[in-house]
Amino acid sequence: MDLIIFDLDGTLINSEAIILGAQYETFARCGRVHPGREAGLGVIGLTLDIALMRVAGLTEPDDVLTQTYRDVFNGMRQRAESDPALAEPLFPGVVELLAGLSQRPATVLGIATGKSRRGADYIVERHGWAPMFTTIQTADDAISKPHPEMILRAMAEAGVSPERTLMVGDSTFDMEMAVAAGVTPVAVSWGFQPVAALRAAGARHVIERCDELTGIVDKLAMAEPA
Repeated sequence: MDLIIFDLDGTLINSEAIILGAQYETFARCGRVHPGREAGLGVIGLTLDIALMRVAGLTEPDDVLTQTYRDVFNGMRQRAESDPALAEPLFPGVVELLAGLSQRPATVLGIATGKSRRGADYIVERHGWAPMFTTIQTADDAISKPHPEMILRAMAEAGVSPERTLMVGDSTFDMEMAVAAGVTPVAVSWGFQPVAALRAAGARHVIERCDELTGIVDKLAMAEPA
């Protein structure tokens, strides 16, 4: 059995507009100056309180900042139902990729995301993905990336060993988490962080299109242990 774990934001879904929009509004409400797009995108993947702490340049999480973001984001998600500017579209090829992988009898799929359980469930239910994913790890279940706990929990739930597990993500946190867990790090080029940074963080493969992942799975999993 092979396990393929996916990040959500920046890997499967393009959530840049709503996340950055919520960050900007949160900082404005809290009387803070947001440092800009690059800084805002650079923390996506971390658990919310840690991400906001880093963007704000703080040394510890700020409960007011975190709760304000939650309130703002929830309001924006409701507005997104009628405002295409706040849409969270899937990246090209994601539908076909997940459909194909989920039909492979020796492959199980997982999610490891910095979103809350509520946020992850919203995305999974919206796209009808529940039958596809054997394990879903969120910020409510494990220590924030890049700690390997999310992957370790996913492997335990799926009953799959590290040498037969891939972590697919768009951030350095995903790559570092994969390295720490002893699994194969696969980076996507279309996400929120530069490819050079992903390679430096340990990416063993970088894909530019979703359909390239299947070939990597075939080549890696593929080899039975000696």
